Amino acid sequence: MASTDNPGALKRAWTFLKQPSAKYSLLGLLVVGFFSGIIFWGGFNTVLDATNKLEFCIGCHEMRDTVYEEYKKTIHYSNRTGVRAVCSDCHVPKDWTHKMIRKIEASGEVWGKITGVISTKEKFEAKRYELATRAWARMVTTDSIECRNCHHIDSMSPELQTEKAQRRHAKAKLEGKTCIECHFGIAHNDPSGPESPSDIKARLLGR
Repeated sequence: MASTDNPGALKRAWTFLKQPSAKYSLLGLLVVGFFSGIIFWGGFNTVLDATNKLEFCIGCHEMRDTVYEEYKKTIHYSNRTGVRAVCSDCHVPKDWTHKMIRKIEASGEVWGKITGVISTKEKFEAKRYELATRAWARMVTTDSIECRNCHHIDSMSPELQTEKAQRRHAKAKLEGKTCIECHFGIAHNDPSGPESPSDIKARLLGR
């Protein structure tokens, strides 16, 4: 609008840009911006990768002395094929959008560390059900996207499964069930409480 009402301003701007010094200044800004973007992006992804490592996740005793000890007794930690799923494989989605949402949510959990709400095993156990149902609800709403970092029902070989597993997976696929509805105690102790993941799903869907 300003350029139409004041053609003289447009002419002066064009004259300025034609000057060698202006061209070099603009080029310099573009180069600086380009490399600054690379450095920022590289640093950002380095931080993301660092916070996904097992060592980071168990850096505090709240995790190291509780859920980590439970996880070490499961097939996700040690198995015949030597493939280990670390914390981020089950708690952080791979796709960018859900990963960023989860990271933002996790940043809020730092407050729990600062205030010491789960600083002892007793405090953790008192909060276990609340923490578990929060994780279950998140996985219900994302169709267990964290599980699908590694597993997908369409990629399974049913003939290599037990008859019970075959029946349950076929039923889950037919009924549109999501992984967490059946596999909610696979890596950590199952907390006692009034709701299971299936109950949470029914509540979220208004059934």
